[in-house]
Amino acid sequence: MTTPELVEVSAHPTAVVRGAVPVTDLPAFFDRAYSVLPATLAGQGVTVTGPAFALFRGPLTATADLETGFPTDRAVVPDGDVVAGTLPACRVARVVHAGSFDGLGDAWQRLGEWVAGRGLRGGDVFWEVYLTEPSPDMDPADLRTELNMPVT
Repeated sequence: MTTPELVEVSAHPTAVVRGAVPVTDLPAFFDRAYSVLPATLAGQGVTVTGPAFALFRGPLTATADLETGFPTDRAVVPDGDVVAGTLPACRVARVVHAGSFDGLGDAWQRLGEWVAGRGLRGGDVFWEVYLTEPSPDMDPADLRTELNMPVT
């Protein structure tokens, strides 16, 4: 894990698939979302401007309230499961987690402790940016995931 830092981020349009999903079904939700997004974006001439992400609302319990997709150059016109979204403008505590997705829970906890140790508070919305695209034959240690926790 890299050293956490505080960063000001600007709002950014996104194309996403939203859902309230049992945590055990997240891999299938991600697979479905990333299978429908490219055709919708291509069909509308919308350009992807960065790596895939997932934005979560509220704490992860047995169910995750989330949207997953891509930042884009403009708003997408809703089409089936694909809708327009926005990554918010705010100050975030940010860190990059190196390793498998299995370690993300611990990485989020350490980031939360870092935030609290500075007298800051995290909000109900947070997001992950998938800096490396996973593939079946890759070493999970090579995965890099950017964690973004809005703070006040």
